[in-house]
Amino acid sequence: MPATEELTALEATFLELEDADPSAHMHVGAVLVFDPVPAGGAPRLEALTARLERAIDALPRYRERLSEPHPGRLHWPRWEPDPGFEVSSHVRAAALPHPGGEPELLAWAAEFFSRRLERGRALWELVLVPGLPGGRWAIVAKHHQCLGDGAGSLGIAAALLAAPDAGAAPAGRPALTAVPDAVGHSTLWSVVGGSIGLGRSGVSAVRHPRRVLERSRALAELAVRDELIAAPSTSLNAPIGECRRLLSAHASMAELAAIRRALGGTVGDVVLALATAGLRELLLARDELPPEAGLRAMVPFDARSASRQLALGDRLLSLFVALPVGESSSRERYEHVKRAGAAARTGSQPLGTDTALTLGGLAPPLLHAVMARTLFSARLFNVAVTYLSGPPQPLQMLGAPLRTVIPLVPLAAEHAVAVAALSYDGTLTVGINCDRETVADGAVIVAGIEAELAALRSLAAEQPGAPGRLGRAHVSRRPAGE
Repeated sequence: MPATEELTALEATFLELEDADPSAHMHVGAVLVFDPVPAGGAPRLEALTARLERAIDALPRYRERLSEPHPGRLHWPRWEPDPGFEVSSHVRAAALPHPGGEPELLAWAAEFFSRRLERGRALWELVLVPGLPGGRWAIVAKHHQCLGDGAGSLGIAAALLAAPDAGAAPAGRPALTAVPDAVGHSTLWSVVGGSIGLGRSGVSAVRHPRRVLERSRALAELAVRDELIAAPSTSLNAPIGECRRLLSAHASMAELAAIRRALGGTVGDVVLALATAGLRELLLARDELPPEAGLRAMVPFDARSASRQLALGDRLLSLFVALPVGESSSRERYEHVKRAGAAARTGSQPLGTDTALTLGGLAPPLLHAVMARTLFSARLFNVAVTYLSGPPQPLQMLGAPLRTVIPLVPLAAEHAVAVAALSYDGTLTVGINCDRETVADGAVIVAGIEAELAALRSLAAEQPGAPGRLGRAHVSRRPAGE
């Protein structure tokens, strides 16, 4: 990487969104919960820092800072080496209040995620949180989305897991990274602008007359969706504050796979159906009539082969899928999600989004900032939903098995809820990032997800050929702090 390098249009987008509204915090992150190390309890902070020293070599940009904190009217900042960089200045330890279970951990993490990263230094931070029940401990990490995917969607946390122990050979590719699989599977906030940086290839495609026509029609459809058929107005899209609330739900991947086999679709469709039910229950609990047309969700679409892992610069786009919150039947909701997802993937949406973002990448910074806000506006979508397919096998670090990963994607301005689901070691964990001021009732979303999983499992058991004894619907109760 050169000594200095100008931010791409995509990277600048996330800075511009923060500059436009103090309620937008454009960092991604995760809460990772581990069993005790062999000596018991949590590792020493010095041991974790030493491992980070080895991990950071896989992420050279994590040693860099912005040349200036804000994009200019005519130029974007550059990445430059941080002359005062020290890993230890980005790592610290924190203690949880008693009893230190999942509620306390998530409450602490919500405070951590409520604070923006300082733009005068490398844009990441990691905290060691010891003292969870049973000797467990956690790592809570965040990095600014302008850093890109880094070592997979969890950034420094993924590199930390992949780093070798002292004296061992380099480990290579980070162990915890996202693997795409149809709709909703990847890092959402790199997806929405995934083709912004494809200026040359986009221009080449536009030069072809037939491609011009296709792109023009697709872009027109996208414009109509934004300006003429706006996303419905709901309490989820009112002005929000700067503080966050973090909730989680857990489910067995085996059960999600059984639902998919019995009812059709993909695991991503099951995730979207669960999110739909949770959001529907939230609206109903507020005595709010769920919109008949559904909530418009922004979800990722992978335009490459599903056999490849996600990396910065790959062919990723966003799609807009209607979540049928107005439908009272679990079966009908699931069927609607399947149809909507398939239609979005095979229609003109990917090309329209690609064209808008490619053109946005060619715009000067002043105009690009306006386009970026449009692409993240409440008129365009109500809620962000993403699903990351992580490793099915257990991972460990410093001899301690990794038990739970709770992912977090950010809230854009006037978006009170964002849903991120991650599969790992046989369990799906849903991280629900909420605005603390307007979503004090966020526990209703979790209850709705749990109830929908039970309903879908019952529907799957009724299908011809289903096993005779499926038992009760099971929601995995593997809390982060126990």
